Amino acid sequence: MLADYDAILFDFDGPICHVFQGLPAPGVARELSTLLASLAPELADAAHATDDPMVVHQLAREGGQDVLVAVEAALTDAEVRAVGVAGAPTGGAVEAMKAAHASGRRVAVVSNNSADCVRAYLSAQGLAGVAEAVVGRPVLRPDLMKPSPHPLLEAAAILGVSPQRSALVGDSVTDIQAARAAGAGSIGFANKPGKGRALTSAGARAVVDDMGAIARSFRAT
Repeated sequence: MLADYDAILFDFDGPICHVFQGLPAPGVARELSTLLASLAPELADAAHATDDPMVVHQLAREGGQDVLVAVEAALTDAEVRAVGVAGAPTGGAVEAMKAAHASGRRVAVVSNNSADCVRAYLSAQGLAGVAEAVVGRPVLRPDLMKPSPHPLLEAAAILGVSPQRSALVGDSVTDIQAARAAGAGSIGFANKPGKGRALTSAGARAVVDDMGAIARSFRAT
Protein backbone atom coordinates (compact mmCIF):
# COMPACT_ATOMS: atom_id res chain seq x y z
CA MET A 1 0.00 0.00 0.00
CA LEU A 2 2.91 2.38 0.57
CA ALA A 3 3.35 2.82 -3.17
CA ASP A 4 0.00 4.64 -3.22
CA TYR A 5 1.22 7.53 -1.07
CA ASP A 6 3.54 10.50 -1.58
CA ALA A 7 3.42 11.68 2.02
CA ILE A 8 3.53 9.81 5.33
CA LEU A 9 2.10 11.62 8.32
CA PHE A 10 2.98 10.38 11.80
CA ASP A 11 0.91 10.89 14.91
CA PHE A 12 3.19 11.88 17.79
CA ASP A 13 2.02 10.44 21.11
CA GLY A 14 2.37 6.69 20.68
CA PRO A 15 3.93 6.16 17.25
CA ILE A 16 6.90 8.44 17.99
CA CYS A 17 7.00 9.29 21.68
CA HIS A 18 5.32 8.27 24.93
CA VAL A 19 4.66 11.89 25.87
CA PHE A 20 3.64 11.44 29.50
CA GLN A 21 5.92 8.53 30.34
CA GLY A 22 8.14 10.59 32.63
CA LEU A 23 5.50 13.09 33.73
CA PRO A 24 2.32 10.99 34.11
CA ALA A 25 -0.84 12.28 32.46
CA PRO A 26 -3.05 11.95 35.58
CA GLY A 27 -0.80 14.38 37.46
CA VAL A 28 -0.91 16.85 34.61
CA ALA A 29 -4.69 16.49 34.47
CA ARG A 30 -4.90 17.32 38.18
CA GLU A 31 -2.82 20.45 37.65
CA LEU A 32 -5.05 21.57 34.81
CA SER A 33 -8.22 20.66 36.70
CA THR A 34 -7.16 22.78 39.66
CA LEU A 35 -6.48 25.70 37.34
CA LEU A 36 -9.76 25.28 35.50
CA ALA A 37 -11.72 25.00 38.75
CA SER A 38 -10.21 28.26 39.98
CA LEU A 39 -11.14 30.06 36.77
CA ALA A 40 -14.52 28.43 36.11
CA PRO A 41 -15.89 26.85 39.31
CA GLU A 42 -18.93 25.52 37.47
CA LEU A 43 -16.63 23.16 35.56
CA ALA A 44 -14.76 21.87 38.62
CA ASP A 45 -16.66 18.59 39.04
CA ALA A 46 -16.31 17.63 35.37
CA ALA A 47 -12.62 18.57 35.36
CA HIS A 48 -11.78 16.57 38.48
CA ALA A 49 -13.65 13.54 37.11
CA THR A 50 -11.05 12.86 34.39
CA ASP A 51 -7.38 11.93 34.41
CA ASP A 52 -6.89 12.95 30.77
CA PRO A 53 -5.27 16.37 30.23
CA MET A 54 -6.85 16.64 26.78
CA VAL A 55 -10.34 16.27 28.24
CA VAL A 56 -9.65 19.08 30.72
CA HIS A 57 -8.42 21.22 27.83
CA GLN A 58 -11.60 20.59 25.88
CA LEU A 59 -13.72 21.38 28.94
CA ALA A 60 -11.96 24.72 29.27
CA ARG A 61 -13.63 25.90 26.09
CA GLU A 62 -16.94 25.93 27.98
CA GLY A 63 -15.51 28.53 30.34
CA GLY A 64 -14.91 31.09 27.61
CA GLN A 65 -11.92 32.37 25.68
CA ASP A 66 -9.88 33.67 28.63
CA VAL A 67 -10.22 30.37 30.47
CA LEU A 68 -9.25 28.40 27.39
CA VAL A 69 -6.20 30.60 26.84
CA ALA A 70 -4.96 29.96 30.38
CA VAL A 71 -5.58 26.21 30.35
CA GLU A 72 -4.09 25.72 26.90
CA ALA A 73 -0.95 27.62 27.90
CA ALA A 74 -0.62 25.44 31.01
CA LEU A 75 -1.13 22.27 28.96
CA THR A 76 1.51 23.32 26.43
CA ASP A 77 3.96 24.08 29.22
CA ALA A 78 3.29 20.66 30.78
CA GLU A 79 3.76 18.90 27.43
CA VAL A 80 7.11 20.59 26.84
CA ARG A 81 8.22 19.55 30.33
CA ALA A 82 6.90 16.04 29.73
CA VAL A 83 8.78 15.37 26.50
CA GLY A 84 11.96 16.51 28.22
CA VAL A 85 11.72 13.46 30.48
CA ALA A 86 9.86 11.12 28.12
CA GLY A 87 12.89 9.01 27.30
CA ALA A 88 13.77 7.28 24.05
CA PRO A 89 11.42 7.25 21.05
CA THR A 90 9.00 4.40 20.48
CA GLY A 91 10.86 1.35 19.19
CA GLY A 92 11.18 1.48 15.42
CA ALA A 93 9.86 5.04 15.16
CA VAL A 94 13.14 6.66 14.17
CA GLU A 95 13.78 3.97 11.58
CA ALA A 96 10.25 4.33 10.17
CA MET A 97 10.53 8.11 9.81
CA LYS A 98 13.98 7.93 8.26
CA ALA A 99 12.97 5.14 5.89
CA ALA A 100 9.93 7.12 4.73
CA HIS A 101 12.13 10.15 4.15
CA ALA A 102 14.81 8.12 2.37
CA SER A 103 12.18 6.65 0.04
CA GLY A 104 11.44 10.13 -1.28
CA ARG A 105 8.15 10.56 0.57
CA ARG A 106 7.29 13.81 2.28
CA VAL A 107 7.17 13.37 6.04
CA ALA A 108 5.19 15.31 8.64
CA VAL A 109 4.07 14.93 12.22
CA VAL A 110 0.38 15.59 12.89
CA SER A 111 -0.57 15.68 16.54
CA ASN A 112 -3.17 16.74 19.08
CA ASN A 113 -0.21 17.69 21.27
CA SER A 114 1.25 21.16 20.95
CA ALA A 115 3.59 21.88 18.07
CA ASP A 116 6.02 23.28 20.66
CA CYS A 117 6.44 19.95 22.42
CA VAL A 118 6.68 18.01 19.15
CA ARG A 119 9.42 20.28 17.82
CA ALA A 120 11.30 20.17 21.12
CA TYR A 121 11.31 16.36 21.11
CA LEU A 122 12.21 15.98 17.44
CA SER A 123 15.10 18.41 17.90
CA ALA A 124 16.37 16.56 20.97
CA GLN A 125 16.24 13.24 19.09
CA GLY A 126 17.93 14.55 15.94
CA LEU A 127 14.77 14.18 13.86
CA ALA A 128 14.04 17.81 13.09
CA GLY A 129 15.42 17.40 9.57
CA VAL A 130 13.37 14.29 8.86
CA ALA A 131 9.95 15.82 9.45
CA GLU A 132 9.37 18.58 6.92
CA ALA A 133 6.33 19.87 8.77
CA VAL A 134 4.83 19.74 12.24
CA VAL A 135 1.11 20.35 12.61
CA GLY A 136 0.23 20.43 16.27
CA ARG A 137 -2.90 21.17 18.25
CA PRO A 138 -4.85 23.99 16.57
CA VAL A 139 -4.35 27.02 18.81
CA LEU A 140 -7.47 27.73 20.89
CA ARG A 141 -9.53 25.45 18.64
CA PRO A 142 -9.94 22.09 20.40
CA ASP A 143 -12.86 21.42 18.06
CA LEU A 144 -10.36 21.14 15.19
CA MET A 145 -8.24 18.46 16.84
CA LYS A 146 -8.38 14.93 15.46
CA PRO A 147 -10.83 13.25 14.71
CA SER A 148 -11.40 16.44 12.73
CA PRO A 149 -9.64 16.17 9.36
CA HIS A 150 -8.33 19.73 9.74
CA PRO A 151 -4.75 18.86 10.88
CA LEU A 152 -4.30 16.33 8.06
CA LEU A 153 -5.58 18.74 5.44
CA GLU A 154 -3.23 21.42 6.77
CA ALA A 155 -0.27 19.02 6.66
CA ALA A 156 -1.07 17.97 3.09
CA ALA A 157 -1.30 21.60 2.02
CA ILE A 158 2.05 22.44 3.63
CA LEU A 159 3.70 19.45 1.95
CA GLY A 160 2.11 20.23 -1.40
CA VAL A 161 0.41 16.85 -1.82
CA SER A 162 -3.23 15.90 -2.07
CA PRO A 163 -4.81 14.38 1.04
CA GLN A 164 -5.60 11.27 -1.02
CA ARG A 165 -1.88 10.76 -1.60
CA SER A 166 -1.17 10.96 2.14
CA ALA A 167 -1.31 8.27 4.81
CA LEU A 168 -1.42 8.76 8.57
CA VAL A 169 0.29 6.41 11.00
CA GLY A 170 -1.73 6.55 14.20
CA ASP A 171 -2.45 4.52 17.31
CA SER A 172 -5.97 5.70 18.10
CA VAL A 173 -9.41 5.34 16.58
CA THR A 174 -9.59 9.13 16.31
CA ASP A 175 -6.48 9.07 14.09
CA ILE A 176 -8.15 6.64 11.72
CA GLN A 177 -11.37 8.64 11.75
CA ALA A 178 -9.47 11.83 10.93
CA ALA A 179 -7.71 10.14 8.03
CA ARG A 180 -10.97 8.84 6.63
CA ALA A 181 -12.61 12.25 6.93
CA ALA A 182 -9.67 13.82 5.08
CA GLY A 183 -9.75 11.21 2.33
CA ALA A 184 -6.30 10.00 3.35
CA GLY A 185 -5.02 6.49 3.93
CA SER A 186 -4.16 5.19 7.39
CA ILE A 187 -1.86 2.69 9.05
CA GLY A 188 -2.89 1.69 12.55
CA PHE A 189 -0.23 1.15 15.19
CA ALA A 190 -1.59 -1.42 17.64
CA ASN A 191 0.66 -0.80 20.61
CA LYS A 192 -1.68 -2.48 23.10
CA PRO A 193 -3.42 -5.87 23.10
CA GLY A 194 -6.77 -5.78 21.36
CA LYS A 195 -6.21 -2.40 19.76
CA GLY A 196 -5.67 -3.87 16.29
CA ARG A 197 -9.30 -4.90 16.03
CA ALA A 198 -10.53 -1.43 16.97
CA LEU A 199 -8.22 0.23 14.46
CA THR A 200 -9.29 -2.15 11.71
CA SER A 201 -12.95 -1.58 12.51
CA ALA A 202 -12.38 2.17 12.33
CA GLY A 203 -11.11 1.75 8.78
CA ALA A 204 -7.32 1.44 8.99
CA ARG A 205 -6.01 0.14 5.67
CA ALA A 206 -3.25 -1.76 7.43
CA VAL A 207 -2.32 -2.43 11.06
CA VAL A 208 1.14 -3.08 12.54
CA ASP A 209 2.18 -3.82 16.10
CA ASP A 210 5.77 -2.71 15.53
CA MET A 211 6.83 0.63 14.06
CA GLY A 212 9.87 -1.15 12.67
CA ALA A 213 7.54 -3.01 10.29
CA ILE A 214 6.91 0.28 8.48
CA ALA A 215 10.64 0.86 8.06
CA ARG A 216 11.14 -2.67 6.75
CA SER A 217 8.29 -2.22 4.27
CA PHE A 218 9.82 0.94 2.87
CA ARG A 219 13.19 -0.74 2.50
CA ALA A 220 11.58 -3.71 0.76
CA THR A 221 9.92 -1.44 -1.80
